[in-house]
Amino acid sequence: MSIVNSFSQLIVQYGLNLLYALIIFAIGYWLAGVVSRLVKKALSRTGINETLIPFAANLAYIAVLVVAGLAALERLGVQTTSIIAILGAAGLAVGLALQGSLANFAAGVLILVFKPFTLGNLIEAAGVFGVVEQIQIFNTVLLTPDNKTVIVPNAQITGGSITNYSEKGFLRLDLVFGIGYDDDLLKAKSILEELVHADPRVLKEPAPTVAVLELADSSVNFAVRPFVKVEDYWGVHFDLTEAVKLRFDNEGISIPYPQQDVHMHQIAA
Repeated sequence: MSIVNSFSQLIVQYGLNLLYALIIFAIGYWLAGVVSRLVKKALSRTGINETLIPFAANLAYIAVLVVAGLAALERLGVQTTSIIAILGAAGLAVGLALQGSLANFAAGVLILVFKPFTLGNLIEAAGVFGVVEQIQIFNTVLLTPDNKTVIVPNAQITGGSITNYSEKGFLRLDLVFGIGYDDDLLKAKSILEELVHADPRVLKEPAPTVAVLELADSSVNFAVRPFVKVEDYWGVHFDLTEAVKLRFDNEGISIPYPQQDVHMHQIAA
């Protein structure tokens, strides 16, 4: 009879512990969902990149769930200290094995939080020039001007300088046109100013610059520097170069070839 009573007491004791453990885990499971939703709402209000929000919410969900699981095991009498040590050692081993991936992940988080560039920006980073198509946790996808898709690890991007051509919304064209020393300098300058101001894609502010750049070996060079929107950069570059050549031809202004004067001296025998 005493054996039956002892067995009954054990069943009651462990049954209650099991019940409490299930209740603790159920509360933790519910709390994990609540925390996950709160993290999503909080990050959405901050205007952080949408790619990072689901990841942060899932991370918070897993963290709360792990804590609840450890608390439930503790209630059942399981020594969780050894489990935590094993998980820590496993985490360290995984971290060392995935060192490069973790560096890319950390760099991706920095890019999404600090936003040195956004989708659609024209940038140059890690030796790649192109438009940002995707910003992922581990990689950034760029589309180059010749329509090539380049996947760049985020650690390489944050590890060097980043040039964002779209940040200000406009860029400066740096063009150089040369005329002959015998040509009318003021007339050529007036033509260049007229062509620049006639193009509607050239911005009024900041004002374009047309000035004598240098007296070169075989030409007088003008610096022509208009400001244009990023998307108009190459169009204005090509069209303005063509327009200058055609107008100079019509006005009789030469664009000299590189040349050198050679003086020969004869020495009597």
